[in-house]
Amino acid sequence: MKFKNTFLLLFLLMISCGNSHVLQQDPEIMSKEVQDTIRKPVDKIVLGVDRTQDYIPKLIDKKVAVVANQTSVIFKSDTSYTHLVDSLLNSKIQITKVFAPEHGFRGEADAGEHVKDGKDAKTGLPLISLYGSNKKPTKAQLADVDIVVFDIQDVGVRFYTYISTMHYVMEACAENNIPVLVFDRPNPNGSYIDGPTLEKEHRSFLGMHTIPLVHGMTIAEYANMINNEGWLSNGVQCDLEVVLMKNYSRNMEYSLPIRPSPNLPNDKSIELYPSLGFFEGTDINAGRGTEFQFQRYGAPFLDQEIFTFSYTPVPNFGAKDPKHNGELCFGEDLSEEPAPHKVELKWLIKAYKGTADKLKFFKSRSFTLHAGTEDLRKQIEDGWTEKEIRATWQEGIEAFKLIRKKYLLYN
Repeated sequence: MKFKNTFLLLFLLMISCGNSHVLQQDPEIMSKEVQDTIRKPVDKIVLGVDRTQDYIPKLIDKKVAVVANQTSVIFKSDTSYTHLVDSLLNSKIQITKVFAPEHGFRGEADAGEHVKDGKDAKTGLPLISLYGSNKKPTKAQLADVDIVVFDIQDVGVRFYTYISTMHYVMEACAENNIPVLVFDRPNPNGSYIDGPTLEKEHRSFLGMHTIPLVHGMTIAEYANMINNEGWLSNGVQCDLEVVLMKNYSRNMEYSLPIRPSPNLPNDKSIELYPSLGFFEGTDINAGRGTEFQFQRYGAPFLDQEIFTFSYTPVPNFGAKDPKHNGELCFGEDLSEEPAPHKVELKWLIKAYKGTADKLKFFKSRSFTLHAGTEDLRKQIEDGWTEKEIRATWQEGIEAFKLIRKKYLLYN
């Protein structure tokens, strides 16, 4: 599938919902890539963003900033939807600006790519990037703001940077006495807690809090935890309100209707992301530059006798210069792998063992930031088994569960 212009097409097709007026998209005139990008949402769940009657009154006569991306969408049916920004504008809410996370407002930028400030072509609203050198809104950027609305789809993994953006938004708003309204959304990896716990000395934008790699919380639950555990700078507290979902259980399956970032195209990639995301801190390609991002891994130097699957990464949507661009890589195809419902280490360990020159494998600093600890790299280098490694995670996981329990809003 070619997704290069998908989110531009999505945005141009977004409809207004003021006065409950909904325009239906004709499937026959929708491009194939738009139809493929939109998957059927779970009808029973009422998202926070859907509950317009609960939050519109809070925004009337206010100057509103919105933190949003391509996932900030209200679905009315399978093919009928509107972007939150369009919805608010059509409800006569005064939006002063839009803040965008990593990958930008349209979700088209590569991971780590600089996203420029600018103006939204459709609405003319100022767009301010919260990635790169400006991760935290400045006092000047909040000067004309009475309230900030945050609505971004997360995937429940510590090194997925949207929760770090939320932290900085809450912190800036706390420092400037501006309330924050968070719309809750499902966590597709919300049914379990697993992975190494971040050590404070390894805090970065890839992990700001001492939590396990997979935290098992919705974004609103997580926002409450950040706020009430004193994790914002100098212990400041944000004037925080959340709009909850209805009919949601963290154990129910939820297929994200729009890819949350360029290299998480489907349910399988989202399920495997907590495990294959470790490869981002190595010299192993994790499917970037293919249509199976985070569903395969490989490198030119892996043992061809062990790794019989091969592929060649090339530039595509979300990966302008993928790791091992244009090189034949040997590895494993995991696209048919069952959802692990835990952080799997077997692929990482197998790839390390299958690398002849072990000095080629880890990018030490990057891997440590992804893992949140130096221990995992050292354990793999020292030949620890997955069972032995997992046993060292349990103390951190159990301590986190005690904190997490205070902030759970759903069964």
